Amino acid sequence: MGNTALLTKYELVIIIDAKLSSEEKDSVYKEVAEMIKKSGGKIINSQVWLEKHRFSFTIKKLDEGTYYLINFEGDSSVNGKLYPLFKLNEKILRFIIYQNG
Repeated sequence: MGNTALLTKYELVIIIDAKLSSEEKDSVYKEVAEMIKKSGGKIINSQVWLEKHRFSFTIKKLDEGTYYLINFEGDSSVNGKLYPLFKLNEKILRFIIYQNG
């Protein structure tokens, strides 16, 4: 068996400002994809989950956000590498990573 047996599947949800232009949103997604790859992860698939969703409460003085759902796989250290990178990115309003499986 290869090292694929050691990889864990994850779901990542990120929220960014819905008022950003399409180009800015694409740029943020590309930054996140690059962070995942540099941390040793491999993106399986991704999609815009909710294009413009109104928040129940304000987040960083914003009322609406765009939600991205990204499925990826990586070893057990990938989360520890991604959390600080996502926290430092001011364009990411919120994020959560679930272990899938």
